[in-house]
Amino acid sequence: MSDVDPRLVAAIDHLQRAALELIAAARSALDVAEDLARDPAPLQAMVEGVLATFAPAKDEPDPEEPTDARPRARVQRIRVD
Repeated sequence: MSDVDPRLVAAIDHLQRAALELIAAARSALDVAEDLARDPAPLQAMVEGVLATFAPAKDEPDPEEPTDARPRARVQRIRVD
């Protein structure tokens, strides 16, 4: 019988524990995904809250909105002679 390098045994042990941790993390993520698929209301409320945080206030003008009735051109053409 040949001697097995203890470093190899330790490496395999670490890899095995890491694989089990990844499996546990995947199970947890799947549990959350299943809960959200069954009842998406918490996720929807969170997204609405985040959007409300970044949306401009109603009394503030949107800097991207044109001030006159004409829509702003999205492409600026520059002539090169």
